[in-house]
Amino acid sequence: MSEVPRFDELFRRVRSGDQEAAAILVREYEPAIRRVARLRLGNVPLQGMLDSTDICQSVLASFFLRAASGQYAFETPAQLVNLLATMARSKLAAQVRRQQAQKRDRRRQHAVADDGQLAGNTPTPSRELAARDLLSQVRCRLTPEELRLVDLRTAGHDWAEVAAQVGAGAEAVRKKHARALDRVSRELGLDDPE
Repeated sequence: MSEVPRFDELFRRVRSGDQEAAAILVREYEPAIRRVARLRLGNVPLQGMLDSTDICQSVLASFFLRAASGQYAFETPAQLVNLLATMARSKLAAQVRRQQAQKRDRRRQHAVADDGQLAGNTPTPSRELAARDLLSQVRCRLTPEELRLVDLRTAGHDWAEVAAQVGAGAEAVRKKHARALDRVSRELGLDDPE
């Protein structure tokens, strides 16, 4: 197992699409996401239909998409943990709303038997291909202007530098970037429609 790099170096590598860094991030931060999900799942009527792994996978898919697109900037690991925990709570709440809105009867749903075998966190060729395919789908759905913002952020430019290059205000380009990623995430089914 490789040594865990400093947080700022790890996150820089994650933003650049480094699969090894992504695996390290998952190993280090997945327990925090699952802990939040397990605590919240105990209070909602979805037992047998959803577990902490489902929430965790959804959170990580959204996180890596947005991290690779340059949406996030963290100074401390605590900021990352807070974001991941917030995402987990949000995704779980959305699942509860979805179940209640569609008047689903959870008794009719059949839980998948857990044979104790969970997929590992090691990046496999199929996972790497899926990640590349997802990023490709995201890029195809962005307008040229939005793609430029993503590329500038991915290259490590802060919002002020991006704003200077595109001739707009920093807050305006940050919001445009966030709205573009929100739209594409909804289109791809990674985020909830709300």
